[in-house]
Amino acid sequence: MLQSVVLTGPMGSGKTSVGQLLADRLGWAFVDLDALIVERAGKSINAIFHSAGEAAFRQLEQEQLAALVGRKQIVLSTGGGAVINPENRCLMRLIGVVVNLTAPLDVLVTRLDTADDRPLLQGEEPRAVKLARLLAEREGCYADSDIRIDTAAKSVEDVAAEVLERLSEG
Repeated sequence: MLQSVVLTGPMGSGKTSVGQLLADRLGWAFVDLDALIVERAGKSINAIFHSAGEAAFRQLEQEQLAALVGRKQIVLSTGGGAVINPENRCLMRLIGVVVNLTAPLDVLVTRLDTADDRPLLQGEEPRAVKLARLLAEREGCYADSDIRIDTAAKSVEDVAAEVLERLSEG
């Protein structure tokens, strides 16, 4: 029996939108890992990165993932970089089936065109260059999933339906 679903993927791949719809269709709770971190820290992700750095954020991320082990019937949307820590990937598997949502670079760049809440995209370097580097660095970690789904040219509804179909096959 399916315990929970963990959504991974780069920023802009649709984890939050798909996760909310998937949770609704399953009748489960939707949990956003970044929102848990913000709640715990009492400040935005941008503020955490600015005041304490990425390492402190990643520590909070791991603590929140560990706290979710044992929770049943949740759809968990993780941050794009949560997969870079091998221990996090182990924790994700303890939580449930790991589903990686992906999309080509040009689609992600378009989806993130107006996002100002992404600390790893800030600075002088063009977003497309930063995103391409992040995708290249993280591809092996994203591939370490049970199911992979390309979200390009698909509606949120279509992606959620595909996730449900793939889950029922496994």
